Amino acid sequence: ETPAAGRPPKARRCLHTTIAPGPRTARKLHLRPVLARQPHSERTRMNITPQEIVETLAMVSEQNLDLRTITMGISLNSCADEDLDRMCQKVYDRITRQADHLVSVAEDLEREYGIPIANKRVSVTPIAQIAACTSAQDLTPLARTLDRAAETLGIDFLGGFSALVHKGLGDADRRLIASIPEALATTSRVCSSVNVASTRAGINMDAVLLMAETVLEAARRTTDIQCYGAAKLVVFANMVEDSPFMAGAVHGSGEADAVINVGVSGPGVMAAALAELPDSANLMDVAEKIKQTAFKITRAGELMSREASRRLGVEKGIVDLSLAPTPAAGDSVAKILELIGVGECGGPGTTCALALLNDAVKKGGVMASSSVGGLSGAFIPVSEDAGMIRAAQDGALSLEKLEAMTSVCSVGLDMIAIPGDSSVETIAGIIADEMAIGVINTKTTAVRVIPAIGYNEGDVLEFGGLFGSAPIMPVNQFAGTVLAHRGGRFPAPLNSLKN
Repeated sequence: ETPAAGRPPKARRCLHTTIAPGPRTARKLHLRPVLARQPHSERTRMNITPQEIVETLAMVSEQNLDLRTITMGISLNSCADEDLDRMCQKVYDRITRQADHLVSVAEDLEREYGIPIANKRVSVTPIAQIAACTSAQDLTPLARTLDRAAETLGIDFLGGFSALVHKGLGDADRRLIASIPEALATTSRVCSSVNVASTRAGINMDAVLLMAETVLEAARRTTDIQCYGAAKLVVFANMVEDSPFMAGAVHGSGEADAVINVGVSGPGVMAAALAELPDSANLMDVAEKIKQTAFKITRAGELMSREASRRLGVEKGIVDLSLAPTPAAGDSVAKILELIGVGECGGPGTTCALALLNDAVKKGGVMASSSVGGLSGAFIPVSEDAGMIRAAQDGALSLEKLEAMTSVCSVGLDMIAIPGDSSVETIAGIIADEMAIGVINTKTTAVRVIPAIGYNEGDVLEFGGLFGSAPIMPVNQFAGTVLAHRGGRFPAPLNSLKN
């Protein structure tokens, strides 16, 4: 607040970046005054008024506001070793020492600030990078080591059983990709990702075919658990180094030894805000409401990010602005699109509404954080969004429409169950199409499809939890047998020449 002219500002308690009017409010919110330990620059940054505190409480209690994840990124570069067993031990020790207090600190922050943190996660250096030091053909022991470390820490997921092959496949990359199906079948918390394309390099079509085969094999090896292995595997174009979201989180080579990245949520909050607008409101009014709401949501993430990094003694990374839906009622990106004015998600106008949402979220959120990164926009994972599940079952939402939507949203084709008899060429074509959208438009895109082995179109895979349930969607089977097997590299587009 600005003091009246000629009057010095009154000293007030500062709840890190939150202002509370007095100890009573602090007790009510379970917050701890931290004025004494904060430098002046921290105390004066991002002050939040009592009215905004009340709004935040409503967001938590009535509109499903949470922090979707607090993710610690950890460098494993120091763990490389030619002896696989020795490297596994180094990896386990490094992760468990660095992230020893991650869960306890996150739980303390939940209690003190009153905002739930849905997931506590870790991302690590892409394993293919350190696996280059060993000649071991089977890298599954490294995945099991990651899983054991995740279990010891009590975290939900650990990402980084990954490789970056957008310009070529190295020996370690091939060994890691060959190990992915067994790694995902024999671990419960490990996630895998492979980057096969970038705007600067084009698309590695050999890697596209290889990943299509890998997705199918990951599903085959987990048919006893609804082909769940494929749900933990994602194929990227223009993969980011700092995403806190699974299954694509890795700790990039340009990062510090350890960082804290936070992913905010808030589709329910956004839907509640848009529901206040009359049908007569124009799109400028809609965009402004989205920006205002995204700003409030992101402020909560920024606050928790700063405090978590301070308590854990690691660098503060980024806040990812992404609206990430859950199967909970009302916590749906599809619902937001329908509130903007689309009859049902997937109908004509859906791509326009999603583009407006994604752009306004970025504009509003970027002003609320000192460092925005990751994917930052709107997610459209079918199985994790109750509105999209309904739209798919109603026939309003098709795979082709989802592909069009990915050209304007944060990621790509996400958590989509497809018939188990889909050919490897069909899956390779789906991946190639999505990679092309990312490469040409200089954006991150991804594919996470689950071939439902033993199931038919119209059946539903039940994953439970945040992964929800996935109706098996029809797929165009006219991919042919030539394109996927041509191999080589789709050349980098002309717009990649930025220098």
